[in-house]
Amino acid sequence: MSGRVLLAHGGGGGLARQLILDEMLPPLTNPALAPLADAAVVEGAPRMAFTTDAYVVTPTFFSGGDIGRLAVCGTVNDLAVSGARPLYLSLAAILEEGFPLADLRRILASVKQAALEAGVAVVTGDTKVVERGAADGIFLTSAGVGSLGSLPAGWGAPEPGDALLVNGNLGDHGFTILAAREGLTFDHPLKSDAAPLNGLVFALLEAGVRVRLMRDLTRGGLGAALNEWVTGRPWGFAVREARLPFSPGVRSLAELLGLDPVFSANEGKLLAIVHPDDANRALELMQAHPLGREAAVIGRVTEANPGLVVTETAFGSRRILDQPAGDPLPRIC
Repeated sequence: MSGRVLLAHGGGGGLARQLILDEMLPPLTNPALAPLADAAVVEGAPRMAFTTDAYVVTPTFFSGGDIGRLAVCGTVNDLAVSGARPLYLSLAAILEEGFPLADLRRILASVKQAALEAGVAVVTGDTKVVERGAADGIFLTSAGVGSLGSLPAGWGAPEPGDALLVNGNLGDHGFTILAAREGLTFDHPLKSDAAPLNGLVFALLEAGVRVRLMRDLTRGGLGAALNEWVTGRPWGFAVREARLPFSPGVRSLAELLGLDPVFSANEGKLLAIVHPDDANRALELMQAHPLGREAAVIGRVTEANPGLVVTETAFGSRRILDQPAGDPLPRIC
């Protein structure tokens, strides 16, 4: 690693993970932090999950949401995919001198609406103002706590044969941000998928689906999540490219720019590994939910390629889906 922080270190790819493992984790490590999960499990009575995140998206407003909606949805989703019921959030704002109050009011209205959708409350926060030029308008930091009940048998321990499911079209958020920055328009409009996923998650868990693991597919998208999960494992993933769901707008922009949408960020999508006997029921439950209508079974856990993600193309060939070093589109959340 170089002696300085690079923009690519914030992209959710290999460099981001290297920064965390080499620099952030060693001085802070403890049993709750060491798993590097979406939310830390805090043992006690009752068991709780706790997570935090910062939001620096550019532009602040985009089709389908804004930085306020991202802050709520991102925090809620980190708790939900850890099997926790989100309860309370905090919200801290760093405002640049000169930031329009009308924009701040609009963002806070989005925070309120997203919190209502998720069934959570913002119960504490902080506000700081910095000199003009010291921030990009507004930065938000949110933290959340949730109650953690009993999890399905086998949680945290995928096995060969388990099914991989996603709850809908991939890459919407990342490509919406890209189009907004570049002023691009298409016949198929792009819209961020930012949404709280706790209702969808607990539709699966309360129905008794044997979920092994879940992950919300934010920075680095599906490709980054798959690679992080297989690293150092005695099993790998086999993914069918033809089953990966993308909207027409994402497909068009990806082809135009030569980008792989499997690594594009999402803010309302999750990846679930479930017992093979429960795959069809999990798919039906997802498709019955408003946030899962385009859900798909995209692959399986396999012993054939331990530690690797292998995709089968539409032509029947196979390729290894490598983790990128960085992200071609920084500042997406």
